[in-house]
Amino acid sequence: MMKPGTLILHAAARFLVPLQLLFSVFLLLRGHNEPGGGFIAGLVASGAFALYLFTFGAAVTRDLMRVDPRNLIGIGLFFGMISVFPALFNGEPLLTAQWWPIMLPGGTEIKLSTPLIFDIGVYFAVFGSVMLMLIALTEAEEH
Repeated sequence: MMKPGTLILHAAARFLVPLQLLFSVFLLLRGHNEPGGGFIAGLVASGAFALYLFTFGAAVTRDLMRVDPRNLIGIGLFFGMISVFPALFNGEPLLTAQWWPIMLPGGTEIKLSTPLIFDIGVYFAVFGSVMLMLIALTEAEEH
């Protein structure tokens, strides 16, 4: 069985995991306009959970995730697939980017887009794939 991490690692993980997850969301949201995007954001998020996994073990990490990594891969593929349909509905070529302005209270406008939907799909697929691999390797070592 894997030994639990040190006291310093426990304290660091509880502080760093939320920060890494926030940074991964930042990378995801800015990715279709600037460097970043779903792939690197998914890697950063899985890095956060890998730190938690190495600190507290596979069972605790599975409880924290609440969703099976295989389901995350499926959700990611679903988002990737639905991002192609808005262009088809508008009579444009497959994967042509579509933008929808949305007004928020206070007069702020944000734009939802198919590249963002695709990036969210990549984020979930990468995160699920890496976590599936890491948890499987950790559980194999624990048994």
